[in-house]
Amino acid sequence: MSGEILKRNFFKQPVVKVAKGLLGTNICLNLKNGKVIRHTITETEAYDGEKDLACHASKGRTPRTEVMYSDGGLLYIYLCYGMHWMLNVVAEEKGSPSAVLLRGTSEINGPGRLTKKLGIKWHLNNRVANRKNGLWFETGTAIRSEIFSGPRIGVDYAGRYWATKPYRFWFSNPKSGA
Repeated sequence: MSGEILKRNFFKQPVVKVAKGLLGTNICLNLKNGKVIRHTITETEAYDGEKDLACHASKGRTPRTEVMYSDGGLLYIYLCYGMHWMLNVVAEEKGSPSAVLLRGTSEINGPGRLTKKLGIKWHLNNRVANRKNGLWFETGTAIRSEIFSGPRIGVDYAGRYWATKPYRFWFSNPKSGA
């Protein structure tokens, strides 16, 4: 069952609001055979621009981070540890380099497992999240119970303040088992 496609304006909000707002929505992909698969997003992390020492943009504008300086709604995909693709969606307005990492769905836990299972790689980097490009987000039917927050995972290098910032979000959904 398809929902309403999230437009770019949804992503042009503060990154924490986007990270929380993506919970319960569906990540949708067009497969080569024409079939569409949908997975309900259950966990996200927010990365809040140049001031956030856990954010790639904290090192400034580089060829890798250039996409983060664009308007919200673009996909930011990078290779982690030389082996795992990470799927992010850019948030906020042009010039404010923030992004949301997708950490899990009702069926897939872990950002590396998510991209591997869904076949998401570099080819989608710097593309708008929409049907035409084959990856988009839709409103979902999941009933979100309480939204939880806590520290992001694997960002100890950013120092205590940024490593403990409660920018990881998830929800409990009895129907999905998340």
